[in-house]
Amino acid sequence: MIKKYDRAYFEHWYRGENICGRAVLARKAAMAVAMAEHYLGRTIRTVLDVGCGEAPWRAPLLKLRPKLRYQGVDSSEYVVAKYGRSRNIALAGFGQLAELRFGAPVDLLVCSDVMHYVPTPELKRGLSGFGELCGGLAFIEVFTSEDAIVGDLEGFIWRSPSIYRRLIAAAGLLACGSHAYLSPSLRDGATALETAV
Repeated sequence: MIKKYDRAYFEHWYRGENICGRAVLARKAAMAVAMAEHYLGRTIRTVLDVGCGEAPWRAPLLKLRPKLRYQGVDSSEYVVAKYGRSRNIALAGFGQLAELRFGAPVDLLVCSDVMHYVPTPELKRGLSGFGELCGGLAFIEVFTSEDAIVGDLEGFIWRSPSIYRRLIAAAGLLACGSHAYLSPSLRDGATALETAV
């Protein structure tokens, strides 16, 4: 069965059984922005939100940084038809990120609650582009076979933490804690105990 990211899906998971909630999302956004700005040494100006859905990250990010340039990408034709123009969301599958570029590398790349639904060949292909897409910090929130999962389990792929660590490292990103990864251009500036090797 192919999972459909249509109106019914978003009604159920974004408005019906919204697991995360606005306050939790606002704290995640604040943490991701603070970490990106810490490592960049300046205010962030650009964000790429991969697998953004209806773009719930957009509002808390713009509340923190009103001049921020937000770009979302999602594979849902429903989302792009409904919110593409108003929320700056482009239609793209995860694997297409191996080739797609949206201008200069972004200061903050967000990929939250996405990768554990992406088949392995497409995941590897898409991740191969993250090192070029991100020039600052990547916030990659992904759940593994060792986590107690609550929420949408349809199509969930139960991968081990070591698999994700290996795939993310192969993309040129360096773990620095709390779902955050330094881009290739920032990784050499991190001290030994900032990184989670």
